[in-house]
Formats: sequence, structure tokens, C-alpha cells
Amino acid sequence: QVQLVEAGGGLVQAGGSLRLSCTASGRTSRNYVMGWFRLAPGKEREFVAAISWSGFRTAITESLKGRFTISRDNTKNTVYLQMSSLKPEDTAVYSCAAGLREILAPTPDLYDYWGQGTQVTVSS
Repeated sequence: QVQLVEAGGGLVQAGGSLRLSCTASGRTSRNYVMGWFRLAPGKEREFVAAISWSGFRTAITESLKGRFTISRDNTKNTVYLQMSSLKPEDTAVYSCAAGLREILAPTPDLYDYWGQGTQVTVSS
């Protein structure tokens, strides 16, 4: 089992930045792909980004490229989501996920473990 805990959410003005973190505990010896998803009110869960175990491969949903970046520090069992130039439409609960499959999957079903999520609210 792997437990994931997100942190770093909050209220920010449009144009601002936030860095989310997701720290894993438990069975962290395995090579997990890590992903970020977000869920906004009235919308379906949306893929944000994913990163391979090594950190050499990343995937970010097209509409967020240039504003969001994903990184990880395996010495800390932590993955980060750096968000800049935030917009009100970025308001959502952001959740991280860990997957055993070696693919940067944009599909929630392909991830095995999930955190509880952290709220990000962007005011206009």
C-alpha cells in the first residue's frame, strides 16, 4: 500500500503561482509513475500531468503547457506541481495518484493509489 498526501493548495489571485506537493509513504520502494488530476465543480476529473519514476519523462495536458510543470524528488518521495499564471478556471481540487504501469497515463483508472486532494482557488 502507498499513502499519498498533498499539500500546498490555497487561495491565490489570478496571475499568481502555487506549488503543490505530494508525498508518498508506505511501500515506496516500487517505481511508481506519479500523476496529478483535478476536479472542478460540475466537471469531470481532468488529467493535469504525469512523470515517470526517473523524472526523465513527463506529460502535461496541452492546455496547461507553459504554465504548469511537474517534477519529483525520489529522495523525498515527493512529486511537485508548479503552477504559474493561474486563472480562475484553474480552481479545482488537485489530487495526486501513483501508478504501477510504466506509462504516463491520462486516465484515472490506470492509477492505483490516490491522495485526498488539496483545494486550489484562484480569485479574479
